[in-house]
Amino acid sequence: MSDVQFAEIETPSHGALSLEYRWIHRERTDAPLLVFLHEGLGSIAMWKDWPQQLCDAGGYRGLVFSRNGYGRSTPRPKDEKWPVDFMHRQAREVLPAFLDAVGVGTEQADRVWLVGHSDGGSIALLFSAAFPDRLAGAVVIAPHLFVEDVSVESIAKTKTVYETTDLRVKLGRYHDDVDSAFWGWNDIWLNPAFRDWNLVGAVATISKPLLAIQGEDDEYGTMAQMDSIAAHVPHAKVVKLPDCGHSPHRDAPAPLGEAIVAFIGAQVQRQAA
Repeated sequence: MSDVQFAEIETPSHGALSLEYRWIHRERTDAPLLVFLHEGLGSIAMWKDWPQQLCDAGGYRGLVFSRNGYGRSTPRPKDEKWPVDFMHRQAREVLPAFLDAVGVGTEQADRVWLVGHSDGGSIALLFSAAFPDRLAGAVVIAPHLFVEDVSVESIAKTKTVYETTDLRVKLGRYHDDVDSAFWGWNDIWLNPAFRDWNLVGAVATISKPLLAIQGEDDEYGTMAQMDSIAAHVPHAKVVKLPDCGHSPHRDAPAPLGEAIVAFIGAQVQRQAA
């Protein structure tokens, strides 16, 4: 993508990082700003056209970036293992530093919406809990609040597919260092120590508007994830999409987009009233 830029940041856990990013309709300075947080094997390129389509549909400004270890951003150092709290570090160190670096400060907080998918959804939940003064609200798509057997089983199958098929070649189109991206994600999710990872306590403190969406046929998580959000964040709106797997932006883009545009629109109207 010719319009990709790089932000240089410094973090306590990861040191100096270079993160690729791109703007969508940057000129819409008064519109809601959607910050897209990709899945555990995602990147700017892996979103394909969906962020653009969503911003076009809702009249939004968009900001898409690849976390360190993914896409063209700084890769994971060779043989480094992600720690159990890697998503906490992304939410509390990397994301705030990135937003600062690209000029999205607290003065824009009333227009900032996080849109996170899978691991990115979990990071959005953690950021929402930690920095309520930096955003208007969040949309989380198939987020993880805790580790389920189905998650581990599906990720173990993906490991086999990566080792025995052309999946590595396909993913290599989206990541400069595909092994860095894949093994960073796969190793931590299959680490027995990660089975105790849990965000329920953190999400219970979320005060800003929250839309949580998941496909009923999600191969990486059950509806227990949505039910937990509903139980611990009573003001959240929960949407369960039928005939939809782990990636609603691919499996059910129309109902997903409609739900997001309606939710953000209602919140903007309420804010303006």
